[in-house]
This record gives sequence, structure tokens and C-alpha cells, in this order.
Amino acid sequence: MTTPTRIGLAGLAVMGQNLALNIAEKGFPISVYNRTTSKVDETIERAKVEGNLPVYGFHDPESFVRSIQKPRVIIMLVKAGAPVDQTIKTVSVYMEKGDCIIDGGNEWYENTERREKQITDLGLLYLGMGVSGGEEGARHGPSMMPGGAFEAYKYIEDILLKVAAQVPDSGPCVTYIGKGGSGNFVKMVHNGIEYGDMQLIAEAYDVLKSVGKLSNDELQQVFLEWNKGELLSFLIEISADIFGIKDDKGNGYLVDKVLDKTGMKGTGKWTVQQAAELSIAAPTIGSSLDSRFLSGLKEERVQAAKVFKSIGVSDILTDQGVDKKKLIDDGPELARIWKGGCIIRAVFLDRIKKAYDRNPELANLLVDPEFAKEVIDRQSAWRRVVCLAIKSGISTPGMSSSLAYFDTYRRERLPANLVQSQRDYFGAHTYERTDIPGSFHTEWFKIAKQSKI
Repeated sequence: MTTPTRIGLAGLAVMGQNLALNIAEKGFPISVYNRTTSKVDETIERAKVEGNLPVYGFHDPESFVRSIQKPRVIIMLVKAGAPVDQTIKTVSVYMEKGDCIIDGGNEWYENTERREKQITDLGLLYLGMGVSGGEEGARHGPSMMPGGAFEAYKYIEDILLKVAAQVPDSGPCVTYIGKGGSGNFVKMVHNGIEYGDMQLIAEAYDVLKSVGKLSNDELQQVFLEWNKGELLSFLIEISADIFGIKDDKGNGYLVDKVLDKTGMKGTGKWTVQQAAELSIAAPTIGSSLDSRFLSGLKEERVQAAKVFKSIGVSDILTDQGVDKKKLIDDGPELARIWKGGCIIRAVFLDRIKKAYDRNPELANLLVDPEFAKEVIDRQSAWRRVVCLAIKSGISTPGMSSSLAYFDTYRRERLPANLVQSQRDYFGAHTYERTDIPGSFHTEWFKIAKQSKI
């Protein structure tokens, strides 16, 4: 190769590969590098198969950097934290004054600002750029949020404008966000909102499935219908897809075999931490984060469900007939409702002490026999008060959020299986199953696409 490429990309996991192929497909020759060289070869092979795209692979960082036209621009798509610092160290030694490094991963904005200062001291430019849209977005058009040196943004503005998702009437989904870590900050908040959206959808699913007794076929039809109206969105659409995918390793539907334990990479937590730092209430995001934490207590929830079943309380308290149509019509409203943070505050400290004296290994006060009985004896009144308050337009965030905590904690199974299915669908984050040990990944998009043909 004699002619320098337009841009470089380091870090060839799925997102990195797809973004590199997207850039090449838009007419910009690109150099790629990965510490594990097999990923380089894999990307080059994909470039050939997907249209003989101008992607050039390098197995060593020096030749990778030297292959890019000056002023050089290198996008990093590696895991947040130490791997970013290591990649900067690896490529920066071969870069020259005026060259630019862009971090395209999810990173804590203060880390970006620290790195920008370090990079500037070396005479280089730095951008922190949030990239949203998952695997499919990276390949065919993501939303991008670049922040940092404006001069660096101008270097690659022409590329970003073509690579970004194109929306009729509003143009490319990219703009210069601002200086410092602002790009990463905006992506962080974006991800926090996404946490809330996913949880709201999961709750609507839970109500329809657990109370309305809708089958997966019916759920798919409902979500497809919702997606035609004001709830039109990527997450509603992929949820409809998920409900329609059969299990390839057993009977029934795959979503029902996905373990109800939602993973996370940290951006939702950062959003809540930053909201708290700025004294800004973010109950939707905070509650979705709490729900992910609670979903992680799978073993505790299984035991708690046993405790409450033993005293005559089942998982689902509503067994009376429900008007399905009304419930489905109410669904879009359910998807907009959200409660505050889930915290249990106990009043009688001596009774709490006694509970832990009885059992020093007690996982939660709710499963102490005495407290469990107290809660059961009072739950009807608790629910009546919360319902009355809601009907009267009186906010009771303490009561309602602690009730939500209780109702989540005593459930053996949560709708976290759908959220984990969504994460695997758009980000290949994998999932565990309820019936087979190990980690699994399903190409949901391809299966759903084939079924629609």
C-alpha cells in the first residue's frame, strides 16, 4: 500500500469492525489495528465479503500509524478504563504534533478530560465521542456525540456526516457537542435514559404477561401495534422481534429461557452518580438501576419467593379476570409511568438488631420471619393507601418506591430476561439460560429479519 489512508481505527471487537466497515463503505480508505491480530484478519476478510471495501489491516502499531495521512486521525473503540490508556500509549509514540486521537467508547467524562490534558501536552488533539446504535447502528449509521478539541472535530467532520445515521428532514445524527468531556457526558446521559426506557418496557411486558396473561404471540402483536403509534421506537421494535423468536435448544420461546438477571457496563450508574453530584432528581434512571441491582439478586429472590409462598403469598397476587383489551389499551400509559428510587427505611432499630441477632447471615430484613409476617399483615393497607394517594393526585414516593422494592424482591422471576435479550440483540452482550449452563449469543436480528421475509 503506497497511498495513505484517510483515517485509522484501533480496537476490532464487533463495534469497531462495524464502524470501520461503515467508514470504508462511505468512500474513506481506513487502516485498522488490534492487539489480537486475528481480529485484524477477520476484519479484512469481512471487508472483502461485504463489497471489497477499502480496509487495510496492520499487525503492528507503528506501520498502522504510518499508513494514515497527516494530520493523522485514529479512532479507538476499546473497553473503558485502563485499555484506553494502554491504546493511547501504544499509538501516540508514533504520532506527530497536530495528529488526533478519538475515544469512541463509553467512558467516564472526567477520564476523557484528564486524557485530553495529557494528549495536549504531547502536542496532539483529543476527542471523546459517544457512539450509539449498537452493532447495526455502527455498521449502517450510528448517532455520534463528539466532544473535545473543535479543531480535531473539523478534521473528520466530512467523515462523520456521511457515516452517521441519516434522518429525513433533520440530516445526519452527529454534531459537535462542545469542549472537554461533553461528548462522553451526553452519551452517558443518553445511556441512562436508555436504562429507564428498557425498564419501562419490561414493566409493561410484565403487567401484560403476569396480570393480563398474554402469550408471547399476543405480546408480539401488541408491541407491533404500539410501534405503529406514538411509542414508535427501536426498543419497542426489537422487543416485538424478541417475543417472536422460538428457542433453538428446546421448546417454546427463547425469551422465557433467558435468565432474569440484567447486566450493565456502568453508564447508568455514572448517570445516577452525576445526577446526585448535581442534586438533580433522576428517579426513572435511578429506579431502573435499582431494578438491575435487584435482578442480580437472583438467588436471594428465589429464597424470598419460597418464604412468602410458605405463608400463602404467591408471586402474582392478581388472579381475578382481567379485561385484556383495556389492559392493552392502558399499556402505552403504563410505559410512561415510573417511580422513585427503591429504598427501604426501617423505623424500629432495636427490632432490626434482634432480626440480625437471630440470623447474622440475614440477606434482607424482608425475609426475617417476624418482618415478613408484619409486611404481609400490612400490605393490603399499604397498597390501599398508595392507590388512594395516586387517585387523589398526592405523591407518595417513599411508600410507592418501597412497595416496588418489596414486590421486586419477593419475586422469583423478573422481566430482566427481556432486557438481557434486548442487550444481546443490539450489543451481542450474551445471556445465560435458565435450563443450560454457559453463555449464549443469538443473532436475533437475522432470525427476525428472515421470519419477516
